[in-house]
Amino acid sequence: MAEGWLKALGGDTYDVYSAGIVAHGKNPRAIAAMKQAGVDISEQKSEALDPVLLDEIDLLITVCGNADESCPTIPASCEKQHWPFDDPAKATGSEEEIMAEFYRVRDQIRRKLEGFVQQAKK
Repeated sequence: MAEGWLKALGGDTYDVYSAGIVAHGKNPRAIAAMKQAGVDISEQKSEALDPVLLDEIDLLITVCGNADESCPTIPASCEKQHWPFDDPAKATGSEEEIMAEFYRVRDQIRRKLEGFVQQAKK
């Protein structure tokens, strides 16, 4: 969801890549939550973090505790930030309750990235 929001909010200003410690595949609930907000992430890919990519990026943002704790060593030229969002894929309950969690986290990510984009413009 973060990749989709940054692409939507930041336009061509950023080269955005999503990667995890391991690839999990696409979450249909995340796709549905973002579609409901007007952002299509259905063509995004969930890939494992590529060590070559680490050498090329300026900023690495981790968004869950496992990624923050398990992140490989990054080059000194790369800034790392951790934005601790809850993982909505771990939500339990009815389908309505689970989707409510996806919407909540989706909206948190949007607000964080709106602030990020605004700060970067200064």
